[in-house]
Amino acid sequence: MVLWGREKVAADAGIDDDGTARFGGTALAHNVRSQDEVDRVIAAAEGAGAEVTRRPAETFYGGYAGVFRDPDGHVWEIAHNPGFTLRPDGSLVLPDFGR
Repeated sequence: MVLWGREKVAADAGIDDDGTARFGGTALAHNVRSQDEVDRVIAAAEGAGAEVTRRPAETFYGGYAGVFRDPDGHVWEIAHNPGFTLRPDGSLVLPDFGR
């Protein structure tokens, strides 16, 4: 979990948080194994009625991510982070940040 200020979450997600947008101030992140998978998930979400608020692109941390808002208004970031390993069961292995 990462805690950011509401205005930073909105800006990162490509959402205008002017009080009229459907935005609860949080975003869910889903990590996938490749840039191609990011593109596929974003396209599938858009095809199912989601609003893409940030098209997939390279990120400042060397990854690749896009963001959509689902029909219920929930914001999702779909990301590939080459520094994070995903096990075959989908669980995330974080680097040892203490080193």
